[in-house]
Amino acid sequence: MLPHLRAFGRSLTGSADLADDLVQETMLKAWKARASYVPGPSSMKSWAFVILRNCFLSQMRRKKFTAEYDELAAERLLVAPDDQDDSLHLADVQRALLMLPVDQREALVLIGAGQLSYEEGAEICGCAVGTMKSRVSRARTALQAILDSGDMPLRSGDPLPASEAFASIMGDVDQLTGNGSGGDWD
Repeated sequence: MLPHLRAFGRSLTGSADLADDLVQETMLKAWKARASYVPGPSSMKSWAFVILRNCFLSQMRRKKFTAEYDELAAERLLVAPDDQDDSLHLADVQRALLMLPVDQREALVLIGAGQLSYEEGAEICGCAVGTMKSRVSRARTALQAILDSGDMPLRSGDPLPASEAFASIMGDVDQLTGNGSGGDWD
């Protein structure tokens, strides 16, 4: 379950380090609340995804009015990337995903990349199945519009050159769908 939680956490935060912290917090909360888990109506995996999502949303609410200075991001703004001649890369998809609203991003990742059913995704997000379908549809449309416009900021947590981004993203997808080896994402 940890690779799936890490993949979902990474899709929400956009950073492997922040995702690992989020998963660690999720597991601590799950462990503390283990007595309240009732098998049956929901799977352990769904229960953990809900905890992770709630941890992420709590962090977002706390950080709403603060801005962090990222020295690495500031340095990257002054340095041109090495693969400027390449057109659309999967790194662009990663950045475009981060531009989507959180509810749309998590819906698209759970249903599209995570291959969960709409019902499972709705349960994890605490919404109706129709709402989940609507979020996925709006996310796909918005993602396509962002990619078509090409207007994406540099991503502060993406040190990979474009030539390695494909392998990295495909590894993330494998981890999210359970086809990976379960190794570290870094």
